[in-house]
Amino acid sequence: MVPEKLEATLVDLIVHGALRVSSIPGIRWSRPLRPIFLINFAESRQIRRAFRSIRNTLPEITYVFLLFMFSVLMFSLMALKLLGDRNLKTVEGSPYFTNYLEIVFDMYVLVTTANSPDVMMPAYDFSWWYCLFFITYVIINTYIFMSVFLAVVYNNYRKHLKNEIRKLAYMKRRKMIEAFNLLKVKEGAAFVVKEEQWKSLVKLVAPGISASHRELLLRISDDEQKGWVDKKSFVRLADLLNIQVITIKLHSHPFDTWFPHVYNSAPSLFIHNMVRHKGFVWVYDVIILINAVFIALDERNPYISYAEWVFLCLYIVEILLKLYTYEPRSFFARNQFWNWFDTLIIIAALVATVLNTALKSMTVYNSQQILDIVFILRVLRLIRIIDSIQRFRVIMNTLINIIPTMLTFGGLALVVYYIFSIVGMEIFKGKVQFLTVNATTKEALYCGNPALKDTAFARAKYCKNNFNDIASSFIVLMELTVVNQWHVLASGYAHVTHQAAKLYFITFHIVIVIMIVNIFIAFILEAFFVEYSLEKSEVETAIEKKIQELGVGIQEDELLEGTLVDNMETSENDLGGGDGTRKKPKGLMFKIASKRYRTVDALLQRMFEAEIPPEEEGPSLDEILNLSPNDAYPKNPTFDSAA
Repeated sequence: MVPEKLEATLVDLIVHGALRVSSIPGIRWSRPLRPIFLINFAESRQIRRAFRSIRNTLPEITYVFLLFMFSVLMFSLMALKLLGDRNLKTVEGSPYFTNYLEIVFDMYVLVTTANSPDVMMPAYDFSWWYCLFFITYVIINTYIFMSVFLAVVYNNYRKHLKNEIRKLAYMKRRKMIEAFNLLKVKEGAAFVVKEEQWKSLVKLVAPGISASHRELLLRISDDEQKGWVDKKSFVRLADLLNIQVITIKLHSHPFDTWFPHVYNSAPSLFIHNMVRHKGFVWVYDVIILINAVFIALDERNPYISYAEWVFLCLYIVEILLKLYTYEPRSFFARNQFWNWFDTLIIIAALVATVLNTALKSMTVYNSQQILDIVFILRVLRLIRIIDSIQRFRVIMNTLINIIPTMLTFGGLALVVYYIFSIVGMEIFKGKVQFLTVNATTKEALYCGNPALKDTAFARAKYCKNNFNDIASSFIVLMELTVVNQWHVLASGYAHVTHQAAKLYFITFHIVIVIMIVNIFIAFILEAFFVEYSLEKSEVETAIEKKIQELGVGIQEDELLEGTLVDNMETSENDLGGGDGTRKKPKGLMFKIASKRYRTVDALLQRMFEAEIPPEEEGPSLDEILNLSPNDAYPKNPTFDSAA
């Protein structure tokens, strides 16, 4: 596929170059095909999957869309017969609802509510009864049809996507069974994989995990410590390796090592208890809220300026108290996002405030940019309140965890944006010109094109919304995605080219707003509900349960002597010095890095793979690869035995 695309691009370059040398205008028809190269990258499998699912969804969408367009055309015809002979005028003075094609466009725009209530006003001014016609139209097409369209689009998209994920789930299970069959040995009446072979396999496929992590996974797979792993436990090894487990060495606080008598004295312990108490968090939540009030007040008031220094000092004291109470390396661990965020915001605000104060005394220097940074940092400081309220924290973490899902659809939208941008540049480039704000020529009043004179496009000063370069094209398409005033943009470009140009904007609305955005919204909602409400997976729960059974959970204050900690200590996960004499650490603990899945594949797997019974091995690999959408869910499947 890729070589053919390269050949087509080369032919296009040769033909276009020849036409240009001959002073003959030509079209670069291969430019819209460039995103196909992006889609063919191995890392773009998510975008390819999304494209395949949309392609498979198109037949079902077509019927609903045709019914919707029939409704629009029928109401447009009724509008022509009801209002075409009333000699009504629009605000611009042009005839109102006399041209059927223009009526269809206006009624289609009304579905998006972009021209409401403007399109209704001439008829409404003539007689209030006509508002019933437009209200009925909006209810049927905007609220009912668009809702049905969303449901059909997402339901069919989800069905095909689910089919692909089930294929992957079956394939993964089949591959794990094949691996088990290669390593299995007879142990009594059952086939198993010996502990030595299991460890060698894990070290081979996951060389980056520590020996202590491998030992933990072995304890989960061989719960009774029989020295071997059965088939059921072996098959879920891939899922075990997908759960990120952090191995944490517990260290004493440096002050506890350097000044043990002082650090463990009564006043010091009082500080520890105070910082760990919930009241400490509540006090600083109140301080943040009071700080928010001061941020909204007038900065020029000297008392407000002094108050900012007070708040900064309070925040610095908070950070220092936490560093005194908690071990610094644990406090600034890689997974401690909010600790890093708090500290960096406070340090940045302190530096910016000091710099701004110093620059204010320099009359020859304008410190407005520094002041803007200070204002932004002060406002960002308020985000800390999210970490204090548990429900806020859950929602925020959920949003963070579904970012990969959003990025997949963002990549899909980017590809479609690029295609429409290139097509728009080929059609509309140079038709609209942006002249500087200070321009005094008459051309500035109609964007350099007399066809736009006295149009809504020119009156709104939309001259910068053009297709003269790729960046401007993307901005125009983003404005079209928002929908508001998109009919003004479409009409403007229809004036400078042809009325048929409106089809470009209608096509973009159908593809992006009706299809991709609807799928994006519905999928994000479902992903959010999955992340926000579903319980942890069975595999994740097994890891947590085993961590607690072994007494090495991160919330434990003390470790059991002579247990897994001593058995799993190796030099590869030691955080001590490299002098060759390794000190025995005070403790070793495990923590699941995130109780939510962070990749699109894992999230989809969680959504759909749970429907596959654990004992179901699935069809053979040949059957999996040849499954059609209708064959994906057989009522009475017959599976090969892989014992």
